[in-house]
Amino acid sequence: MLIIGIAGGTGSGKTTVARSVIDRLGPDKVTFVSQDNYYKDNPHLSFAEREKINYDHPFAFDTALLVQHLELLKSGQPAQAPVYDFSNHARSQKETLALTPNHIAIIEGLHVLSDENLRQLLDIKVFVDTDPDVRILRRVVRDIEDRGRTIQSIHDQYLSTVKPMHEAFIEPSKKYADIIIPEGGENEVGIQLLSILTEKYLTGERRWGS
Repeated sequence: MLIIGIAGGTGSGKTTVARSVIDRLGPDKVTFVSQDNYYKDNPHLSFAEREKINYDHPFAFDTALLVQHLELLKSGQPAQAPVYDFSNHARSQKETLALTPNHIAIIEGLHVLSDENLRQLLDIKVFVDTDPDVRILRRVVRDIEDRGRTIQSIHDQYLSTVKPMHEAFIEPSKKYADIIIPEGGENEVGIQLLSILTEKYLTGERRWGS
């Protein structure tokens, strides 16, 4: 199994890049894994306490479980990913997401390149590099439409955690990338390059550069 990691800041277009590559290769060949499903569960905390957690820090993620699941997939075994409910800041107690072994796995998320143990499992490391103004506008739209957030709460969170964590962890992780794709889903050339590299693997050219 080839494992591709796609990282980048909030609203950078990570998911769009991942979905574009999957569409080009064929959904039957790729297992998609979202780091967002691996936020730590904190059932011992009240909702008010969970609201105060810094969800943009690497420690907010259960990276050990994510690594375990990727290792299972790489060894040909299935895994059950948690499903995270952003409205309640908690994992779903009734639902999991089945992950099946495949030719390729694409894992995308804020901190996919921030953790050394996770990086060691990645065969191709990608960073989606998008202008901060574009990213924050996309986040505003997403948080209002999909997560029921208010403009004030988005503003407060961006200044208190999103921006500082991006500067402290996400932007520095760009140095580990094999490929940097500016402007995310708008960059057809970058997506095509990543797709071609992946197609080489599928057709048996397993050594990059062959």
